[in-house]
Amino acid sequence: MKQVSTFAAGLLAFIALSEVKPVFAQNVPVKNIVLVHGAWVDGSGWKPVYDILVKDGYKVFVVQEPLTSFESDVAATRRILAMQSGPTVLVGHSYGGSVISQAGADSHVVSLVYVAAHMPDVGESESADGKKFPSDLAKSRFIKSTADDFNYLDQTAFASYFAADLPLAQAQFEANSQILTSISNFAGIVTTPAWRSKPSWMIVAGADRIINPKLERWYAKRANSHTLEIAGASHSVYESHPKEVAAIIEKAAQAASR
Repeated sequence: MKQVSTFAAGLLAFIALSEVKPVFAQNVPVKNIVLVHGAWVDGSGWKPVYDILVKDGYKVFVVQEPLTSFESDVAATRRILAMQSGPTVLVGHSYGGSVISQAGADSHVVSLVYVAAHMPDVGESESADGKKFPSDLAKSRFIKSTADDFNYLDQTAFASYFAADLPLAQAQFEANSQILTSISNFAGIVTTPAWRSKPSWMIVAGADRIINPKLERWYAKRANSHTLEIAGASHSVYESHPKEVAAIIEKAAQAASR
């Protein structure tokens, strides 16, 4: 009897120390969406997409990454994912694609949507992947650095490189409200790419000058992602084409619901 009690106590201790992961029933409608922004910008750029998704009945959260380290940005995303009460679609723009590739292993996540985004594999970083198909920005001298190793996009070049299809006044505001980003973030190594085990979608921005569209297509092909290319769209495709972006996110949610 003493042996049984000892075994039971040990089992209870093991359960208490173990991570309890949620289990979702099949055919549960997916109504939770988490949006992750990229480098140099904040979550406010998601507002047009957010408004559409909320109007359509989705519960939407926007991650505000500190952009001080890759690990901190992944942790910020995981905090929001932990707040979800059910299955969730995780969406990342640009550098945010690296973040969701790592954070998307979270058990709440049922599918991923990459919006003009990086999609590294095990042991890869976006800075290394970017060398496969260098972008217009990579060939320029418009990435500026601070003395303490943060960088930003030259304000005079922001509109033409990052936001060519946005109203000029909006692009200029974003240029002057950039969140400086730690240079180390771009070398963040992905160790558990969620797209390896979960369905993914990729939106290719056809006129992207920040990430080469060829790289976005290459990522999508490697991951066997459902792909939509929006011709003429800049890197700010999530702001300039919110209807198309929201529609893909909703498709990902509907597919996961089935």
